[in-house]
Amino acid sequence: MVRGKIVKAGYFREQGLEVFLNKLKAQGWFELFTNTSMGCSQPDVAEFYANVSVSEGLLSSTVNTVLIEVDARALGVILGVPAIGFDLYI
Repeated sequence: MVRGKIVKAGYFREQGLEVFLNKLKAQGWFELFTNTSMGCSQPDVAEFYANVSVSEGLLSSTVNTVLIEVDARALGVILGVPAIGFDLYI
């Protein structure tokens, strides 16, 4: 997550997109996308995405020459969100 690139719930309600917010809440991801105190370095995020690959359920990337490898369960723990069914998105 990059600070400032989060879901602003009020805006989505105004646009009649309450269904989207409800889906985030049902999946347990609402807090992750609405917490304004979370954030990280934009250059590091760009490097992460530039180097990311997914193979056999394992997400791999490098940032500042550090190899990062996580599966859906570990990513859920890191982000503090449910990971059940995440493998269906990959």
